[in-house]
Amino acid sequence: MKILYRPFGIIAGIIGARLARKVFTAVWGTIDHEAPPRPSTEHTTLPKVMAAAVVEAATSAATRAAVDRASLKWFHFLTGIWAGEKEPGGKKKKKEKEDD
Repeated sequence: MKILYRPFGIIAGIIGARLARKVFTAVWGTIDHEAPPRPSTEHTTLPKVMAAAVVEAATSAATRAAVDRASLKWFHFLTGIWAGEKEPGGKKKKKEKEDD
């Protein structure tokens, strides 16, 4: 049944990427008035480049997690099928035999 979730996941990924970029731009705007530096920018400091990379990674990961969770919840609401993992960490419960 997870195959049915695939289109939802693709659309959520596209929306999540755009949203993550906007969140990063907003967060970086509160840190510095200049655009975030790229590693190849000549006239910038290493700490500033590293800070931009850390902020971008953190906002991207958090946004991706929020969008993934929201899309799974919407899919579950619409279909009654949970397309994600049932147990934390992807572990499956072993069937226990009952001794009578």
